[in-house]
Amino acid sequence: MKKLGFLMLLLAIAVMLGGTAVAQGDKSYYFTTYYSNANTANAPDATVRIVNDGDTEADLYAAIFVFDDSEELTECCYCEITPDGLLSESVNNNLTANPITGIKPTRGVIKVVSTGSAFGIINANPPGLRAWATHVQKLASGFAVTEAPFADSNLASSEQILLEQLCYFDSLLSGKPCTCTPEDHDF
Repeated sequence: MKKLGFLMLLLAIAVMLGGTAVAQGDKSYYFTTYYSNANTANAPDATVRIVNDGDTEADLYAAIFVFDDSEELTECCYCEITPDGLLSESVNNNLTANPITGIKPTRGVIKVVSTGSAFGIINANPPGLRAWATHVQKLASGFAVTEAPFADSNLASSEQILLEQLCYFDSLLSGKPCTCTPEDHDF
């Protein structure tokens, strides 16, 4: 009887783990996270890291959209990532350095869409990017830094169009998109 109970436990764990892998899948192409305590005196800088998992065997672009805590787009850019490549972006120096409003945000939301083009995201949604971000948390004394993956999200067609339009107007009005640090090509 104990063996049957043990086998049932193993089966339940296998089903749960298998279900998690299936639920996560490899079809996601839209990711979200938050940033906090950016551009804050004495606070460490946060970092966004995005990898191209190489599944498509093609260069992909991370369409990055940065919003402040008032839900206003502050910056956007399209950063190229080669297969198996790593893109590391500073929140302070790359993603919030040139806000359209001229006011550097301290907290907000970062959205990333995987696309095959540097000129728009409509109808270009290849999976293959994975993203993580460090988060700066204020403590009673000082700051703590944690890291977590971006959340897989569902991109509605209306939001997809809105993101593209907002980025277009940002480029017209500011002319200063967020910057992409080139990948490290050391071989």
